[in-house]
Amino acid sequence: MGINPDDITFMREALRLAQQAADAGEVPVGALLVQNKQVIGRGFNQPVRTHDPSAHAEICALRDAGQVIGNYRMPDATLYVTIEPCTMCYGAIIHARIKRLVFGAAEPRYGAVFSGQKLFENGHFNHSPEVLGGVLEVDCSKLMKQFFVDKRRQAAQSQQQ
Repeated sequence: MGINPDDITFMREALRLAQQAADAGEVPVGALLVQNKQVIGRGFNQPVRTHDPSAHAEICALRDAGQVIGNYRMPDATLYVTIEPCTMCYGAIIHARIKRLVFGAAEPRYGAVFSGQKLFENGHFNHSPEVLGGVLEVDCSKLMKQFFVDKRRQAAQSQQQ
């Protein structure tokens, strides 16, 4: 499975959602759920703002889509997410029966698909989505790295005051 033009278009929209998270002081991850080339769900990281540890971008997008389509199963949908999903989010993707997962940058510490736990490779699940990583990888990675550079700078400035 290779990258197609729609993958680029939808990942750009996920990046805009990730920027919304960054603007709100949240870790910049954005997610978009697409079915038949139509966006059915949007989400960005918001666990700090909502006081909800499960409010990751992917979960928010899945919740949004579930309300839109009236079902928690989305077997014809593609989930676009700027960063490789964690274990919790990958589990939700499996339970939602997402057909295709497209992510931007790998997450070496907490990524659960190909990095970290490697659940895609090692898991024995009743469903496995098609997975494509590396879509707009540089842009996705740059946003994440810049967020943490800015956070460290703000923390250093606060300590100096």
